Amino acid sequence: MAASVYHVDNGMAQLKTIFKSFHAMEAQMITARLRTAGFQATVLGELAALSTEGGSLATGGIRIQVPAAEEEEARALVDGLLNHPPDEGSTDRSWE
Repeated sequence: MAASVYHVDNGMAQLKTIFKSFHAMEAQMITARLRTAGFQATVLGELAALSTEGGSLATGGIRIQVPAAEEEEARALVDGLLNHPPDEGSTDRSWE
């Protein structure tokens, strides 16, 4: 059996929500960037949002969570992605 990738305390992983989205694609794109950067990001609530009448508004949104130890750095990465996208002339096209 593989070891858990999350720090476990009293049998429960200590995960923190770092971002909430009402769009499944946005949540998946941000999660992919976090994982590429080495974070252990998890998407929660996507299936419920996609299968509920009213979508993600009815379920309260789609949450991205990371282990508590990664929270601060992961928030900084997401903030940088959302508030400081690459310049048009930049060779970094990984966010497109």
